[in-house]
Amino acid sequence: MSFIDTMAPEQASGEVQAMYRRQQAHFGYLPNYARVFCHRPEVMASWAALLGTIRRHVDPRRFELVTLAAARALGNSYCALAHGQALAGLVGTPQLQAILEGRDTLDAAEREMMALATKVADDAAGVTQADIDRLRAHGLADDEIFDIVAVAAARAFFTKVLDGLGAQADVAYREMAPELREALTVGRPIAAGDERREMPSAEA
Repeated sequence: MSFIDTMAPEQASGEVQAMYRRQQAHFGYLPNYARVFCHRPEVMASWAALLGTIRRHVDPRRFELVTLAAARALGNSYCALAHGQALAGLVGTPQLQAILEGRDTLDAAEREMMALATKVADDAAGVTQADIDRLRAHGLADDEIFDIVAVAAARAFFTKVLDGLGAQADVAYREMAPELREALTVGRPIAAGDERREMPSAEA
């Protein structure tokens, strides 16, 4: 599940227990990525605050398109699976499949957004004025362009923490349609064992 030892839910207390409970409440199980943050729950809290601040300004569809592009460029299965699934909830599975296959289902501005996100994730120093000007030509203001870059750059932090510690995507993602699961598994494999243990009750 990861390269480092993590705290079991029944052993958690204080900030770690609170963080575990929030994650459990959101997903219905304790995700593997939350476990690696057990050593520094304040970092998870800071990440959540940063992400919330960034995405507050971004339309949900745009956020998921840009995040998916960045996650795929970074070779992180966990985020590609999670945000591919989220995008499917917004646009439908057939359109997600088309996006993953490179079929022309997006508008020109969305294609340029994803291209910029990919470039920021893969080679930020290679971004040029022309890359920015193409988005401006499609009507994006500079604050919107900032948001796209911030979404992609923030994803680099999170994916590198997860991959650097060997965190694998939750076994729940094995329940995705096989063709989507395979297309979104762009790095580490999905966890093989079922780690979806519930948190002990508050009274325990």
